[in-house]
Amino acid sequence: MRFMTWNVHGIFHLNRTFDLDGVCSIIRHWSPDVVALQEVDSRGRTDDPFAQLAKAVGDHSIDARSIITQDGDYGQVLLSKWPFLEAPKIVDVSYQEREPRRAISARIQSSAGEMTVVATHLGLSIHERHAQAHALVDLVQPKRTLVLGDFNDWLWVRSVRGVLAQTCPVRTRLRTFPSRFPLLRLDRIYVTRDGLIRSAWTDRKARTCSDHLPVIADVAFSD
Repeated sequence: MRFMTWNVHGIFHLNRTFDLDGVCSIIRHWSPDVVALQEVDSRGRTDDPFAQLAKAVGDHSIDARSIITQDGDYGQVLLSKWPFLEAPKIVDVSYQEREPRRAISARIQSSAGEMTVVATHLGLSIHERHAQAHALVDLVQPKRTLVLGDFNDWLWVRSVRGVLAQTCPVRTRLRTFPSRFPLLRLDRIYVTRDGLIRSAWTDRKARTCSDHLPVIADVAFSD
Protein backbone atom coordinates (compact mmCIF):
# COMPACT_ATOMS: atom_id res chain seq x y z
CA MET A 1 0.00 0.00 0.00
CA ARG A 2 1.36 3.39 -0.95
CA PHE A 3 0.97 6.48 1.23
CA MET A 4 2.01 10.07 0.65
CA THR A 5 2.16 13.26 2.70
CA TRP A 6 2.98 16.70 1.35
CA ASN A 7 2.80 20.31 2.48
CA VAL A 8 1.84 21.82 -0.87
CA HIS A 9 1.63 25.58 -0.40
CA GLY A 10 5.15 26.84 -0.97
CA ILE A 11 6.74 30.07 0.13
CA PHE A 12 10.01 31.71 -0.93
CA HIS A 13 8.34 32.53 -4.30
CA LEU A 14 8.07 28.85 -5.24
CA ASN A 15 4.33 28.43 -5.58
CA ARG A 16 2.71 31.69 -4.55
CA THR A 17 -0.24 31.14 -6.88
CA PHE A 18 -0.59 27.50 -5.71
CA ASP A 19 -0.04 25.58 -8.97
CA LEU A 20 -2.76 22.94 -8.67
CA ASP A 21 -1.90 21.28 -11.96
CA GLY A 22 1.71 20.80 -10.88
CA VAL A 23 0.68 19.41 -7.51
CA CYS A 24 -1.85 17.02 -9.02
CA SER A 25 0.66 15.87 -11.65
CA ILE A 26 3.18 14.81 -9.01
CA ILE A 27 0.50 13.04 -6.99
CA ARG A 28 -0.76 11.13 -10.02
CA HIS A 29 2.78 10.21 -11.06
CA TRP A 30 3.31 8.23 -7.85
CA SER A 31 -0.26 6.88 -7.75
CA PRO A 32 -0.58 6.68 -3.94
CA ASP A 33 -3.52 4.93 -2.32
CA VAL A 34 -3.84 7.53 0.44
CA VAL A 35 -2.56 11.11 0.47
CA ALA A 36 -2.45 13.75 3.20
CA LEU A 37 -1.96 17.33 1.97
CA GLN A 38 -1.31 20.33 4.18
CA GLU A 39 -1.62 24.09 3.57
CA VAL A 40 -4.35 23.85 0.96
CA ASP A 41 -5.37 27.47 0.42
CA SER A 42 -8.39 28.82 -1.47
CA ARG A 43 -8.08 32.40 -0.22
CA GLY A 44 -8.07 34.96 -3.01
CA ARG A 45 -8.89 32.38 -5.70
CA THR A 46 -11.83 32.01 -8.05
CA ASP A 47 -11.53 28.20 -8.20
CA ASP A 48 -11.76 25.69 -5.35
CA PRO A 49 -8.48 23.84 -4.65
CA PHE A 50 -10.19 21.61 -2.08
CA ALA A 51 -12.61 20.31 -4.71
CA GLN A 52 -9.95 19.93 -7.40
CA LEU A 53 -7.55 18.05 -5.16
CA ALA A 54 -10.37 15.71 -4.14
CA LYS A 55 -10.22 14.29 -7.68
CA ALA A 56 -6.46 13.67 -7.69
CA VAL A 57 -6.47 10.24 -6.02
CA GLY A 58 -9.88 8.57 -6.01
CA ASP A 59 -13.49 8.99 -5.02
CA HIS A 60 -13.02 9.50 -1.29
CA SER A 61 -11.83 12.65 0.46
CA ILE A 62 -12.29 14.74 3.57
CA ASP A 63 -10.99 18.22 4.30
CA ALA A 64 -10.31 20.04 7.56
CA ARG A 65 -10.44 23.81 7.15
CA SER A 66 -8.70 25.44 10.08
CA ILE A 67 -9.06 29.01 8.81
CA ILE A 68 -12.34 30.10 7.19
CA THR A 69 -12.73 33.60 5.75
CA GLN A 70 -15.00 35.41 3.31
CA ASP A 71 -12.10 35.33 0.84
CA GLY A 72 -11.60 31.55 1.05
CA ASP A 73 -10.36 28.82 3.36
CA TYR A 74 -7.09 27.25 4.49
CA GLY A 75 -6.44 23.77 5.84
CA GLN A 76 -5.65 20.20 4.89
CA VAL A 77 -7.18 17.28 3.00
CA LEU A 78 -7.05 13.50 3.19
CA LEU A 79 -7.57 11.69 -0.12
CA SER A 80 -8.13 7.95 -0.57
CA LYS A 81 -8.70 5.43 -3.33
CA TRP A 82 -10.48 3.32 -0.73
CA PRO A 83 -13.78 4.08 1.00
CA PHE A 84 -14.13 5.37 4.54
CA LEU A 85 -15.83 2.90 6.85
CA GLU A 86 -17.58 5.77 8.60
CA ALA A 87 -17.54 9.54 8.49
CA PRO A 88 -13.97 10.68 9.35
CA LYS A 89 -13.49 12.73 12.50
CA ILE A 90 -12.10 16.25 12.46
CA VAL A 91 -10.31 16.77 15.77
CA ASP A 92 -9.34 20.21 17.05
CA VAL A 93 -5.74 20.02 18.28
CA SER A 94 -5.26 23.79 18.59
CA TYR A 95 -3.07 25.04 21.43
CA GLN A 96 -4.06 28.08 23.48
CA GLU A 97 -4.07 31.24 21.34
CA ARG A 98 -1.85 29.95 18.54
CA GLU A 99 -2.90 29.21 14.96
CA PRO A 100 -5.84 26.76 14.72
CA ARG A 101 -4.74 23.20 14.01
CA ARG A 102 -6.73 20.10 13.09
CA ALA A 103 -6.25 16.35 12.78
CA ILE A 104 -8.27 14.10 10.49
CA SER A 105 -8.91 10.58 11.78
CA ALA A 106 -10.33 8.12 9.25
CA ARG A 107 -11.07 4.41 9.28
CA ILE A 108 -10.42 3.09 5.78
CA GLN A 109 -11.40 -0.17 4.12
CA SER A 110 -8.31 -0.92 2.06
CA SER A 111 -7.55 -3.79 -0.28
CA ALA A 112 -5.56 -5.34 2.59
CA GLY A 113 -8.19 -4.83 5.28
CA GLU A 114 -9.26 -2.11 7.69
CA MET A 115 -6.86 0.54 8.91
CA THR A 116 -6.83 3.90 10.66
CA VAL A 117 -5.17 6.93 9.10
CA VAL A 118 -4.54 10.13 11.05
CA ALA A 119 -3.47 13.20 9.06
CA THR A 120 -2.32 16.44 10.64
CA HIS A 121 -0.25 19.63 10.51
CA LEU A 122 1.27 20.57 13.84
CA GLY A 123 2.30 23.93 15.27
CA LEU A 124 5.54 25.88 15.35
CA SER A 125 6.32 26.02 19.09
CA ILE A 126 7.81 23.21 21.17
CA HIS A 127 5.10 23.21 23.86
CA GLU A 128 2.37 23.42 21.23
CA ARG A 129 3.68 20.41 19.29
CA HIS A 130 4.23 18.40 22.46
CA ALA A 131 0.60 18.86 23.53
CA GLN A 132 -0.63 18.12 20.01
CA ALA A 133 1.43 14.94 19.84
CA HIS A 134 -0.32 13.63 22.95
CA ALA A 135 -3.66 14.42 21.31
CA LEU A 136 -2.59 12.35 18.30
CA VAL A 137 -1.68 9.37 20.49
CA ASP A 138 -5.30 9.27 21.65
CA LEU A 139 -6.36 8.76 18.02
CA VAL A 140 -3.98 5.86 17.35
CA GLN A 141 -5.43 2.36 17.40
CA PRO A 142 -3.23 -0.48 18.78
CA LYS A 143 -2.76 -1.95 15.30
CA ARG A 144 -2.89 -0.97 11.61
CA THR A 145 -2.62 2.77 12.12
CA LEU A 146 -0.63 5.43 10.26
CA VAL A 147 -0.07 9.02 11.35
CA LEU A 148 1.18 11.27 8.58
CA GLY A 149 1.65 14.95 7.92
CA ASP A 150 3.84 17.99 8.52
CA PHE A 151 4.94 17.78 12.15
CA ASN A 152 7.25 20.85 12.22
CA ASP A 153 9.40 18.75 14.53
CA TRP A 154 13.18 19.12 14.33
CA LEU A 155 14.39 19.35 17.94
CA TRP A 156 14.93 16.54 20.44
CA VAL A 157 13.54 18.53 23.37
CA ARG A 158 9.90 17.51 23.98
CA SER A 159 9.83 16.08 20.48
CA VAL A 160 6.82 14.72 18.65
CA ARG A 161 8.95 11.70 17.76
CA GLY A 162 9.41 10.82 21.41
CA VAL A 163 5.68 10.97 22.12
CA LEU A 164 4.54 9.07 19.04
CA ALA A 165 7.21 6.38 19.52
CA GLN A 166 5.01 4.96 22.30
CA THR A 167 2.40 3.85 19.78
CA CYS A 168 3.98 4.34 16.34
CA PRO A 169 7.66 3.36 16.59
CA VAL A 170 8.06 2.83 12.83
CA ARG A 171 8.65 6.04 10.85
CA THR A 172 10.22 7.60 7.79
CA ARG A 173 13.41 9.62 8.25
CA LEU A 174 13.69 11.72 5.11
CA ARG A 175 14.87 15.31 4.84
CA THR A 176 12.11 17.41 3.29
CA PHE A 177 12.62 21.09 4.16
CA PRO A 178 13.55 23.42 2.58
CA SER A 179 12.87 21.62 -0.68
CA ARG A 180 15.77 23.24 -2.58
CA PHE A 181 18.34 22.04 -0.06
CA PRO A 182 16.49 19.74 2.36
CA LEU A 183 17.96 19.69 5.86
CA LEU A 184 15.04 19.07 8.24
CA ARG A 185 12.79 16.01 8.58
CA LEU A 186 9.53 17.88 9.08
CA ASP A 187 7.24 15.64 7.03
CA ARG A 188 6.86 12.04 8.15
CA ILE A 189 4.82 8.88 8.07
CA TYR A 190 4.48 7.02 11.38
CA VAL A 191 3.21 3.43 11.64
CA THR A 192 2.20 1.17 14.52
CA ARG A 193 4.61 -1.61 15.42
CA ASP A 194 2.75 -4.18 13.28
CA GLY A 195 3.64 -2.14 10.19
CA LEU A 196 6.69 -2.26 7.95
CA ILE A 197 7.89 0.56 5.73
CA ARG A 198 9.23 -1.39 2.75
CA SER A 199 10.60 1.69 1.02
CA ALA A 200 10.32 5.47 1.36
CA TRP A 201 11.46 8.34 -0.83
CA THR A 202 10.95 11.96 -1.83
CA ASP A 203 10.57 13.57 -5.25
CA ARG A 204 13.01 16.40 -6.00
CA LYS A 205 10.85 17.52 -8.93
CA ALA A 206 8.32 18.67 -6.34
CA ARG A 207 10.67 21.46 -5.23
CA THR A 208 9.20 23.71 -7.95
CA CYS A 209 5.77 23.47 -6.30
CA SER A 210 6.48 23.83 -2.60
CA ASP A 211 9.12 24.58 0.02
CA HIS A 212 8.51 21.04 1.30
CA LEU A 213 9.25 17.78 -0.49
CA PRO A 214 6.63 15.05 -0.36
CA VAL A 215 7.22 11.78 1.49
CA ILE A 216 6.04 8.66 -0.30
CA ALA A 217 6.18 5.24 1.36
CA ASP A 218 5.16 1.68 0.59
CA VAL A 219 3.80 0.16 3.79
CA ALA A 220 2.75 -3.37 4.72
CA PHE A 221 1.06 -4.69 7.87
CA SER A 222 1.48 -8.10 9.43
CA ASP A 223 -1.64 -10.28 9.65
